[in-house]
Amino acid sequence: MSGLLALDAGQTGIRLRWEHGQERLEGGTSGVLTDRPLMPQLASAIGDFLAEHRLSPTSVGVGSSGLVTPEANELLGLVARYGITEVAVAHDATTSYLGALGDTTGAVIAAGTGVVTLAVGSASVARVDGWGYLLGDAGSGFWIGRAGMDAAMRGFDGRGRMTPLTARLREIFPDLSAAYVELQSDDRRVSRIASFSKVVDEVADGDPVAAEILDEAAAELSESVLAGLRRVGLMGSEPPRVCALGQVLRSRRIRARFTSYLQMQWPGLELAEPLGNALHGAALLANLGENSPLSSLVARAEL
Repeated sequence: MSGLLALDAGQTGIRLRWEHGQERLEGGTSGVLTDRPLMPQLASAIGDFLAEHRLSPTSVGVGSSGLVTPEANELLGLVARYGITEVAVAHDATTSYLGALGDTTGAVIAAGTGVVTLAVGSASVARVDGWGYLLGDAGSGFWIGRAGMDAAMRGFDGRGRMTPLTARLREIFPDLSAAYVELQSDDRRVSRIASFSKVVDEVADGDPVAAEILDEAAAELSESVLAGLRRVGLMGSEPPRVCALGQVLRSRRIRARFTSYLQMQWPGLELAEPLGNALHGAALLANLGENSPLSSLVARAEL
């Protein structure tokens, strides 16, 4: 069956959705490894999904974490054997934005394992962060999980304040002295460290160490949004549309403090509810108008 296949590829997981008229099928698989070539990983996920459901879409829209230069021609070459004749590829910041706010002005921050902000003005766009766990992703799940594990090990060593994070980390690594060896040898170490952010959030109400980590994360996330809005000229008196996405921003404490930091600039600002998700955004890539500021961020290829 023909139709459109949309992919939202993150470090924790890849979500896929096929649609043809009113028909839809969804699925998922493990996330991309951003330190390895991305297009073969995306092509493999596409091939497995199509084989499982016996589908043959003609168009694919992809939003992926870890992209520097979207290689649409490379991806098309890898998936053409499935009957696909057109691909549109963009960083997941672009598809998150389209899914949340559509083709309008504002800012969208998506904070999961990593974090990226995209701000769109009337004639320009600005990406902030999304630079990966080594150089950026400030306030992300990895950033929080790494800070939580660091605090846990400081407590274990006696170098820092005592925190229940130490006991919670020991539940994962009974021998804390060997935890670093296990993590360093794990191909999924980034998502594994990021998963500890949930533990930090769970204990924050009763632990000042964890609470401070979350408050610092909220400050980092709000600063990224403000930086993006500043660069596209949306720092006027009227509050811009801001949408906050991702598991990190589902934390009650982080979301409240993130919002309060933005309200210091615009007291009347309320976070916008997303119109859809990044999968919706990936599906919209193929029909994005050339006059949209976002079109410059999309790579296309067709047979």
